[in-house]
Amino acid sequence: MNDVLLTIDKLSIDYHGPHGSQPGVRDLDLQVRRGEFVAIVGESGSGKSTTAAALIGLLADNARISQGQIDFAGHPLHALDERTWRRLRGTRIGFVPQDPGLSLDPVKRIGAQLREALTVHGVPRREAQARSLEMLAQVGLRDVERLARRYPHELSGGMRQRVLIAIAMVNRPELIIADEPTSALDVSVQRQVLDHLQALAVERQIAVLLITHDLGVAMDRAERVIVMQHGRIVESGNTRQIFLQPRHPYTRQLLDAAPSLAQAPPGVRRDAREAAPLLSVKGLGKHFTGSPDTPAAVAEVSFDLARGTTVSLVGESGSGKSTTARMILRLETPSAGTVLFAGDDVHRKDALGLRQYRRRVQVVYQNPYASLDPRFTLEQIISEPLRAFAIGDRQSQRRRASDLLTRVGLSAGLLDSRPEQLSGGERQRVAIARALAVEPELLVLDEPLSALDASVQKQILELLAELQRELGLSYLFISHDLAVVRQISDQVVVMQAGRVVEQGPGEQVFGNPASEYTRRLLEDVPGRRYVDSLAFLVAI
Repeated sequence: MNDVLLTIDKLSIDYHGPHGSQPGVRDLDLQVRRGEFVAIVGESGSGKSTTAAALIGLLADNARISQGQIDFAGHPLHALDERTWRRLRGTRIGFVPQDPGLSLDPVKRIGAQLREALTVHGVPRREAQARSLEMLAQVGLRDVERLARRYPHELSGGMRQRVLIAIAMVNRPELIIADEPTSALDVSVQRQVLDHLQALAVERQIAVLLITHDLGVAMDRAERVIVMQHGRIVESGNTRQIFLQPRHPYTRQLLDAAPSLAQAPPGVRRDAREAAPLLSVKGLGKHFTGSPDTPAAVAEVSFDLARGTTVSLVGESGSGKSTTARMILRLETPSAGTVLFAGDDVHRKDALGLRQYRRRVQVVYQNPYASLDPRFTLEQIISEPLRAFAIGDRQSQRRRASDLLTRVGLSAGLLDSRPEQLSGGERQRVAIARALAVEPELLVLDEPLSALDASVQKQILELLAELQRELGLSYLFISHDLAVVRQISDQVVVMQAGRVVEQGPGEQVFGNPASEYTRRLLEDVPGRRYVDSLAFLVAI
């Protein structure tokens, strides 16, 4: 019996614009069998998301299939009209998108959104109600009747992602397309979400095509891996062969770029005790309600950050690391404790002192697609802090913006461009340039790499290290990606449920963790078993 579910034969897709056509996918050949878990990996622009869009009939308006065929269980997908697609999409082919914040309707309750996924395909309302609750339980959510009455904003990121998986699977499809389904989640929640997806796929013999830039996730989950570059498949094979014995130079390049717990951090790290601390956090606490019985969001957090060094705050979602950073930035008022910057209490500063503090401390945000104003040119974006602090005139501000673009590795010729013309990595470089405009002493980096693929992550990490060496910058780095934290940190502060459970030099925390919680976080890092396998092969 033929168990091939999906066959792609010589598929080519072009994007058409005012200046001609650009290739998106070229001569793609791929088969997926029933119940198989296949990963497509590659950098941004490799064609993996274009391939996923073609498989669910959601290609962009300017994209066209120029040649080739897609066969799904005997159906020629490349020739379907939209009416037929609407019957097929969501019933036999499910889709798990990347961002639940954009994919779930903010004004509809969770239960209503699941029921709609069923009733739109003709399932009676009463049956849809029962199947919705059953599906929410199967993806690992609790108290599902209460949860079904809640709105998306009342759920955590991991819970929202499980709801998306439930919506994709509620009609019992034969194929799931999962496009970067866990890129914004911490390692523990990521593992739980993927565990549920994989268990349900095995139980129901559903094929899964996982689109990801996270090589660790592909290592852990996929039976086969497809590597794409410039719209073409450059290598494919079973997971062990691809990651332990890659044949193509591009695959080796991706593996070399991926942050790993096995890699030592670049350069020589300074001992944080060498200099007086630039930032000193002492007994910091935060209650968001007046009730003394409510657990604190942050409690008794203390650490020092020496000039010219990097301290990383790590922990699961809800651990308190972002709330801690907001108190350091004076965006939240602490319930207890102090934040000292260069010896001065941040929360006792008057308006003038606060303005000076804002100049000395700048922020680089998580999402380079959301943190840059699309209406502004790069010159306007980078010089905005200069205008806010009345530094220089128009000509000197433009020169400063030009110099900063060059410093972060971009061409000064991009000054008059807008963010939409840049890649994600280029946008994040612009965000760093903007943060450097007023010559700060401390950068607070809030998940600055989570939206970027591995090779771009490596470039930004190298840029941050270079800027720190040249300018003497200090970094407070907030991340759930422990492999990235390993590369950049002098000191690591591990937080759980609002408290510090462990802190110390990066080599100590990662090499010999004292806390059971830290050990569990390290065990949950995607790809860990392949890192161990590779270390074993090198040893012998």
